[in-house]
This record gives sequence, C-alpha cells and structure tokens, in this order.
Amino acid sequence: MSTSPVRSRTKTQVAADLTDFISSSPSSYHATATAAARLEAAGFCRLNERKVWSLEPGQGHYVIRDGAIIAWRTPAGKADAAETDASEQSDNSGGRLTTIPGFRVFGSHTDSPAFKLKPGDEFTTEGTRQIGVEIYGGPLLNSWLDRELALAGQLSLADGSVILAQTPPIARIPQLAIHLDRQVNDGLTLDKQRHTTPIIGLADLAEADVIEILAASAEVDPEQVLGHDVYTIPVQSPGLFGAQEEFFAAPRLDNLLSVHAGVNALVDVDAASLDSIALFAGFDHEEIGSNSRSGACGPLLADVTERIIASLFPGSTRSEYLAALASSICVSSDAGHAAHPNYPERHDPHVRPRLGGGPLLKLNAQQRYATDAVGTAAWSQACAAAGVEYQNFVSNNAMPCGSTIGPLTATRLGMTTVDVGPALYSMHSAREMVAISDVVALGAAATTFLQGA
Repeated sequence: MSTSPVRSRTKTQVAADLTDFISSSPSSYHATATAAARLEAAGFCRLNERKVWSLEPGQGHYVIRDGAIIAWRTPAGKADAAETDASEQSDNSGGRLTTIPGFRVFGSHTDSPAFKLKPGDEFTTEGTRQIGVEIYGGPLLNSWLDRELALAGQLSLADGSVILAQTPPIARIPQLAIHLDRQVNDGLTLDKQRHTTPIIGLADLAEADVIEILAASAEVDPEQVLGHDVYTIPVQSPGLFGAQEEFFAAPRLDNLLSVHAGVNALVDVDAASLDSIALFAGFDHEEIGSNSRSGACGPLLADVTERIIASLFPGSTRSEYLAALASSICVSSDAGHAAHPNYPERHDPHVRPRLGGGPLLKLNAQQRYATDAVGTAAWSQACAAAGVEYQNFVSNNAMPCGSTIGPLTATRLGMTTVDVGPALYSMHSAREMVAISDVVALGAAATTFLQGA
C-alpha cells in the first residue's frame, strides 16, 4: 500500500479539494494560476523563460507559458557534475558515462471544450443583447443549453501586461420551447451558428458592453483592454451525489481532474528518494489539436527538459540530454470512457471499464494512444505500489478512437509513453461525471509513479 497523503484522505476531503481546484480554474489560464499557487505553497519557485536558469539538486521549480504549466523537482544530492568511469567505457567510446538522471513525466492538459468569445461581436436581436461565440473543441452542444454561464479568461492590456478575468453569471443559451418544435424529442439538431448564441441582457437596459463587464471583473479600465481570450463556463458548483455519494459531477473534469492529480502528486514527492527528475506537464489546446506554442505539439516540454539538464550539468552535451530522454518515461493522463449502461453497444463487447473500477490504461493498435507493453508494465507497477486497481480501455472496432497528448509527447521527445486516465460518463458535457473513488486512485497512482516507487 502507498503511504501517499492522497490515500489517507476521505472521499469527502478529496471531493472538496477537487471542487476548490476546478472552481478556481474556469479557463486554462486560471488553471495554471491555481496550480502555481499550490506549487508555491509547497516551496516551488517560478522561473522566467527569458532568463538563464541556475538550478540546484532537490529544488522545485515551474514555468508558465500562456495556458500551460510545467513543474518539476530534482533529486536531492543526485544532480552531480558529469563523471567519467574509465573502467566502464568501451574501447571506442572516447566519451564518458554520466550520472545525469532521466525524467518521470506526468502529463495532462488544462483546456476543456467551451465557447470562445468572438472579438467585438455584440448585437441586439428581438430585444435581447447577444454575444458572438465560436465553438472551442468538441462540446456536447445540447448540454450547454439552459445553463447560466459566466465568462472567464485572460485580458491583454495596453501596458503589455496580461491579467485574469471572470464575470458573474451573465449569459444563457435558451432552448426553443417544445410547443414551437414538437419533434424535438425525436432528435435535436442545433445549428452551430444560429442556435448557440448566448443572451446576456435586455437591449433597453444596456449599461455596459461585454468588454466593460470583463474589465470591471478584473478591476481595470476597459479602454486599456486590447485583446482577450475568453470562454463561457457553467457556474453550477461541483459536488458529490449518488445513493452513497459515490459520484462526483463537475464541469471540466476532462481534464482538470488529471491536472489536479498531477499537481498534488508532485507536491507529495520526496526529493530525498528520487532517482529521476519528477516533472508535471499541463499543456493547453489539447481539445483543438495541440498545435500551439503551449500545446503538446509545441516545443515547451523539449525546451524545459533540455534547459533543466543544461543548468544542472554545465558543460553537458546534447548527446547526454538525448540519453536522459531515452531513459525517461511519460504517463499521459486524460479522461476516458466507462461503459455506458444505456448505450452498451457503443463499447468493446468484452473490455468493459466501469466507474469505480480504478483509472484506465488506454490502448489502441493505431497508436491513437501511445501505450505499449513497456508502458503497461510501468503503469501496472505504479498502481500496485499505490495499492489501487486499474482497468483496460480499448475502443469498439466500429467506432473511431480519439487521441490525446500521449502520442504527441512520444513523437516529439521519443520517450516511453503510456496513456491512462479517469473513466467518465458525459465526457465533453458542460457537466461530466466520475466515481470519487477513481479520483482518489488516480491521485495515488500519480504520486507513486512520479516518486518512482
């Protein structure tokens, strides 16, 4: 059994902690700030990407790039200068062996499906004020209807600074009444432009436009706002439910649940017993393909890992850095699907993951997930050390399989990668569902993995 603090928390404590994390993270930019606050409370220090780093053994650091965050802790007393052991060199090596450690990476993503505010797009229709939005990712559109929505994200100001903003609930996408669409229960079809436009007020009561409302929430002059990345968020609070309060419902479980697990796991890591550099990565833009400077397709993780080695081992070569990557492993944690009781035919007929059965090990022959036999063994060992069960996930052959950051990380850095994650119902809904026991189990497994147990 793991001795991780995660395993000693009750489901009510874990639910309360996850509620706080999700509620404080309405956008990817807020999620990085929430993660940073937890890391700093545990002694981690932020580094500036525009400056040269000077790292020491046993320290914890993090960097933020837009809506992404990478944090790590180095082994205490293990980051010695590169040494040569002539007795272990081959006759033609001409080089030296080193004590440079590899990385143990727990990866996730900070973004979730939503609607993104279009620039300068506010208008009046049928006596109501509406805002233009663009669909971000692949939300279950019908789940966003008839919910009170706030707006949250970042504002770029004239002085060059970027600040976070979050409004009160000001928006709603009302559904058409059944009296005006008698066949709606036979199949709901939503036009992505016409039927998903939020209402924010009555036209004749307008006192402030949406940018002014956002600026007021951040306590800045609206004239100073030159740009924004702002998204809709449901305002209903996360919470436990079920006959024994065994379920947890919340927005953005995909993938803030994994971000929460990874951040807490890194905080719990003991530097004195590390053999590898324990690293947490929370990428942005996974829901839209990860092709950005803060996404998993971008250079962020490669940049940070190379700079860590260069700083800890001055004079080390790129060959030594690549050797460190070759001895590294990444657990990519993203939400997966539990077999749905109302749609059993949508899943593999024999592999039936369930809520409460533990975190998923995700496999796909087309490499939509990066898991192989080596990664499977590593995840199995981490779960065994944590004292938790895990379960396999494969797709129905007749259903296309989604993907995540795992294959992207494996492709860019060449390290062994295994895809895992919590089992959900209602993935990409405005309100998703998980078994709280799986939240506890994922957190425990993440801790033992990063620790190297």
